[in-house]
Amino acid sequence: MKKILLLLLFFPFLIFGQQSFNFLHDGLNRDYIYYSPNNLALDAPLVFVAHGFAQSAQGIMSFSGMNAIADQNGFAVCYPQGTTGSWGNNFWNVGYDFHSGVTVDDIDFLESLASFLQSNYQLSSNNTFITGFSNGGEISYLLAFDGSNVFKAFAPVAGTVFPNGTINNLFNPNMPAPMFVTHGYNDNTSFYDGDLYDQLWGPYLGVDTLVDFWINENSLTNFNVDTFPDLNNDGNITISKKHFSSSTNNEVWLYSHNNGHNWGDSDIVIEQEIWDFFSLFVNNTTELTENNNNNKKLSSIFNLLGQKNINTKNTPHFYIYDDGTVEKKIILE
Repeated sequence: MKKILLLLLFFPFLIFGQQSFNFLHDGLNRDYIYYSPNNLALDAPLVFVAHGFAQSAQGIMSFSGMNAIADQNGFAVCYPQGTTGSWGNNFWNVGYDFHSGVTVDDIDFLESLASFLQSNYQLSSNNTFITGFSNGGEISYLLAFDGSNVFKAFAPVAGTVFPNGTINNLFNPNMPAPMFVTHGYNDNTSFYDGDLYDQLWGPYLGVDTLVDFWINENSLTNFNVDTFPDLNNDGNITISKKHFSSSTNNEVWLYSHNNGHNWGDSDIVIEQEIWDFFSLFVNNTTELTENNNNNKKLSSIFNLLGQKNINTKNTPHFYIYDDGTVEKKIILE
């Protein structure tokens, strides 16, 4: 039986919003950055943001703008880092021709890391999402095809799929999934129409092929088309096409623009659009409350290092309530 030992009230505590960690997976120490906004609620959503080829977790955190969106909307962010190849470039193993023979299992790594973060920070196991740029978008696609249900919705940016890649059930996922694709018509790295004869990366599929697959997989029958204003008068128009159906909550969005291999377009805040898409699929949960005489609500939990929502037995934790009070407790077995 659990016993709660109440030690003292109004105890000072520390907060660290961004921290770098290692996660041991398949004998490899994998790096990731975890970002938690102040006063993050228990059972909050979690968003993964995967970097591109030769980029880093720190790099995509800097240019994606997702921390600011997390602050505004109350979710945690994980920036995982791929392994380093023989040329010294960080990458996700998605099946490039020049990675032939590479055996690192990034799909299982990301799914395992997501489950670990959900458990250790008391984040939502139902509301975990992934986006990524370029190579990060490609691993996002593969996670959707994997169909493990660890990630609930997917938002690849400027990515593609390599049919000779590393996943066995390509185009045969275990379940339908919400999908939000962003891609530029003038992308000269990952051509919008794909390239089945590419001699460097290997053959890869076009955007419309991938979007049409997920439309059919989700049995979507309706769509809306809209055009974003050309705020900068630069001619880089972004068109949104949103597919939906009355028979399912899942949707498939496509944002196409006239720009190149970029994180969105200058007329839109792509990180906000990504969260707007993910938020459609957030399951609301009952807010946790502490049973006491005044029914004050529990907002968050910190350990002595300032880490949020890590529920370790037999060590002190600070329980923060919505009325400003703080209790220091130890949960004993």
